[in-house]
Amino acid sequence: MPIPRYQPVGDRALLVEFEKKISQEVNARVHSLNETLLQEKLDGVEETVPTYCSLLIYFDPLKTSYEYLVYILQDLQAENFRNVRTQRRTVTIPVVYGGSYGPDLDYIAKHNNLTEKEVIYIHSKKTYTVYMIGFLAGFPYLGEVPEEIATPRLKTPRLKVSAGSVGIADRQTGLYPCDSPGGWRILGWTPLTIFKPSRNPPALLNPGDQVHFKPITQGDLETLHRK
Repeated sequence: MPIPRYQPVGDRALLVEFEKKISQEVNARVHSLNETLLQEKLDGVEETVPTYCSLLIYFDPLKTSYEYLVYILQDLQAENFRNVRTQRRTVTIPVVYGGSYGPDLDYIAKHNNLTEKEVIYIHSKKTYTVYMIGFLAGFPYLGEVPEEIATPRLKTPRLKVSAGSVGIADRQTGLYPCDSPGGWRILGWTPLTIFKPSRNPPALLNPGDQVHFKPITQGDLETLHRK
């Protein structure tokens, strides 16, 4: 298993890079290191940002140093990131697929020589892992989408994608937490609020969570309320 690379990011951050690929194994190593580091409660460590295959660590240079953190991280690496067991949530996301809620469902189906019903079935039958949060506050990157429905991004991003939209970009799927420009292929929409600043925690999903999409109808929306 490749050894992580350590490199400074300015004078207040350290980047730990694993293998540059999207995989559950690599992402699990990122989160294992992150959780172990957080449990250490090191003086001077201010914030950690886990991604697909790297961990960014912000620190106070008046309380600790890049060299000391690398030493600690290498020690944790030698211990194989100890067997950290963190309870992960499984979250069900109701989704209205197609129509005005999923304007790209037809394209996704035709691109993959499938019917719209087949795309919905394939997308919703799998349980996804939240690899990371990024792009927008609370935007979850989930993977991996089955190869049968993988679809490239739009060549020209839309100027506005509605909050709650569920999209596909290659083998990733994700949910837009707010109205914003976006280039992902939109196949559905959820009535759940993905990010709410006044909520604790504000993001509906966190890295490591397991997500299942549940197809619903427009009629079902009347019985659901934004959370």
